[in-house]
Amino acid sequence: MESTSSTLPTQKNSAIYSSTKIDDTIRYLSLHDNKYIRYFPGHTKKVITLSMSPIDDTFISGSLDKTLRLWDLRSPNCQGMMHVGGRPVAAFDPEGLIFAAGINSEMIKLYDLRSFDKGPFSTFQLSMEKECDWTGIKFSPDGKTILTSTNGSVIRLVDAFQGTALKTFAGHLNNKGIPLEASFSPDSQFIFSGSTDGRVHVWNAETGYKVCVLNADHTGPVQCVQFNPKYMMLASGCTNMAFWLPSLDDM
Repeated sequence: MESTSSTLPTQKNSAIYSSTKIDDTIRYLSLHDNKYIRYFPGHTKKVITLSMSPIDDTFISGSLDKTLRLWDLRSPNCQGMMHVGGRPVAAFDPEGLIFAAGINSEMIKLYDLRSFDKGPFSTFQLSMEKECDWTGIKFSPDGKTILTSTNGSVIRLVDAFQGTALKTFAGHLNNKGIPLEASFSPDSQFIFSGSTDGRVHVWNAETGYKVCVLNADHTGPVQCVQFNPKYMMLASGCTNMAFWLPSLDDM
C-alpha cells in the first residue's frame, strides 16, 4: 500500500505524488491509463511537500532529509537542490517567479527561481509554533499574503512582502495531530480549512472572523480543501469527497 503525502494536478490527465512504497521516489502518474510516466529519485527520507509551478513544468519538493529539490517534469534528474537545515514546506507564488520555503515552523525564506542558488532574497523570522508543525504553505492568489497550515488547530496569515504576522485563524477542530490543508478562495478574501469533525470552516481573511461552517457527509477528518482554478467550485476530501458551489443568493 502506498502512502502519499501530497497529490498535485500537473496536466489535465496526470498527477505527481510522493510515496513510501519502496523508497522516497516521487512518481508522475498518467490518470488516463493508470501508468507511470516518470520517476524522480533523490530524496532519502519521506517527501512532505510538493508544489507545481503555475506557468511551466517545474515543481519543487521538500523532504524530512532537510532538502528542497527543483525538478522538471520532462527529466528524472534533479535541476537543483538546497540544504535547508530543517523540516521544510514550500510553494510557488501565483506568477511562478519565486517560491517560499518554510523552515522548522519558524522561518519563511523567499527565493527567486532564476537565481535560487544565490540564496534567499528575503527571510522572515516568525514566532515558533509551540504545539504543532507547519505542514503546508500557500501564497494567496493575489500574491500579497502567505498562509501556513499546521497539524494543530491554528492557521496563520503572513504579509508576503514584509513578513509581518497578520491574522491567526482558529476554532476548527484538530484533535488527531494530522495535517489539515487550508486554502484561499480565488479572490483571496476567505480562508477555508478542513477539520477532524468532518466539517469545513471559513474565515474572512481581512478580519480573521469565522463567517460560516460547511457541513457535508464527511465520515472522517477533512484533510484536503481546494478550489478549482478556473471555476468557483470547492472540493473537500476525507475518505470521500464533497463538491461545493456558491448559491445564487451569494452571487
